[in-house]
Amino acid sequence: MIGYAIQRIGVAFMIILLATTTLFIMIQFVPGDPANVMLGPRATPELKEALRERLHLNDSVFVQVYYFFVGVLQGDLGVDLTSNRPVVSILAEQVPYTAMLVLSILLVTLLGIPIGTYAAMHRGGAFDQISGVVAVSLIAVPPIVIGLYLILLFSVQLKWLPAIGAGEGFGGTLKHLILPTLAIGLTWIGYVSRLVRASVIEVLMQNHVKTARAFGIPENRVIRRYVLRVALPATITILGVSIGFILSSAVIVEILFARPGIGKLAYDAVISRNYPVVMGTVLASTVFIVFATTVSDLLNVLLDPRSRDANS
Repeated sequence: MIGYAIQRIGVAFMIILLATTTLFIMIQFVPGDPANVMLGPRATPELKEALRERLHLNDSVFVQVYYFFVGVLQGDLGVDLTSNRPVVSILAEQVPYTAMLVLSILLVTLLGIPIGTYAAMHRGGAFDQISGVVAVSLIAVPPIVIGLYLILLFSVQLKWLPAIGAGEGFGGTLKHLILPTLAIGLTWIGYVSRLVRASVIEVLMQNHVKTARAFGIPENRVIRRYVLRVALPATITILGVSIGFILSSAVIVEILFARPGIGKLAYDAVISRNYPVVMGTVLASTVFIVFATTVSDLLNVLLDPRSRDANS
């Protein structure tokens, strides 16, 4: 297990390096001169040239990548070109907002596990059919549409929950998290519930479950020990992979609900061609996604050691 964990962490570092380098190269193909966008049309040629030298824009892409990772190893991601603040400080302020949103979404998504399990245990019943229709409907609707209807219902009509901002204090932060969390989380509740239902039904038909029931083991213990332990690894993998989709949805949700966070920060930085902030958000998002997938893989090995041999 320790050897597999070291191997998986090493792969994670390679993925971060490759993904960040690829995205760095892709940014270079965005049309327009960053110096003109950042400094404006009235800037003198001398100021533009100084900025290009400062950002190494006159060097090749690979030289720029080299300087970027040298700075990363030194804990320096550059300086925000609009506020002249260190990018690390800006990320430190924005990351907690996105982290709270992602963690709350995962908590909501975990509701899909009991829903899917109960639907599988009562296959073909009323709950199974109703939950199936609701789940597929939620999967089909984009988060931005769900968010708009949530705002219209709970903020405009009922005036129960705030529509914009991140709130202050524990109570205010919690209230401002509810609608953004539901806007993304409802889709994943439907997706996870369908995935768990299919996995549980498949496991229920296996011989070891039939044997456990034949020996008179209580049904709750059969489900907990012999069914979910086999069915959950696939769900955990999906939850780890879903972090990437959640972060992409967070961009839309943070803009829709006027929330601070990495998504909105990245959007504003791309619009203004603020290279240091763009690369800082790319690196932070990549690390976040790779960390989540690595943790999900390690949890799968703990639940089912056979997956270690399959993934090695």
